[in-house]
Amino acid sequence: MVDPKHPHEVARVPAAGRLRALTTADLPAVAALNAAEVPRLGPLTDEQLRTHAARCDLALVAEALADDGDRPQLAGFVLALAPGHDYASPNYRFFEARGTDHLYVDRIAVAPAFRRRGLARTLYAAVLDRARRDGRAEVTCEVNLRPANEGSLRFHTGQGFVEVGQQDTGELRVALLARPVPPAPGD
Repeated sequence: MVDPKHPHEVARVPAAGRLRALTTADLPAVAALNAAEVPRLGPLTDEQLRTHAARCDLALVAEALADDGDRPQLAGFVLALAPGHDYASPNYRFFEARGTDHLYVDRIAVAPAFRRRGLARTLYAAVLDRARRDGRAEVTCEVNLRPANEGSLRFHTGQGFVEVGQQDTGELRVALLARPVPPAPGD
């Protein structure tokens, strides 16, 4: 869960917070946030989350202060995978079949009390930074069309993602999105 290439990777985030590597101690809070976001995120048992987070190439949590708090809380998280994993997600498999060198955002969530503070943009900036460092061509993800997640679709479109396909996965229909990884500033 700690990125072995960058074990002390920390970034400042809005509201007196930071990004840091996800640890085992974070799993209960990440599981609770993930469960609260179903069906926008796929459900995971605690054991599935533990296994999945360990396979991710990037697993970060955002900590921030609540409006009335004096201690940082888990405000959000992101889990992302590079190509080549044995991961049965039909959405990940779609991007694998495209054959591009991508970093797939499997799940990202920001707790309701911390929304509209720029945390999702900060998490995505970390994903783009990692993709750039690893020489990836694009960042990929999906957003629900059924049931509709219009706020997420607007957010991703505003971040430069474009639809490269759609697919049905059971009761869900998703838009499959990709965004080219821009060069580093100053390149």
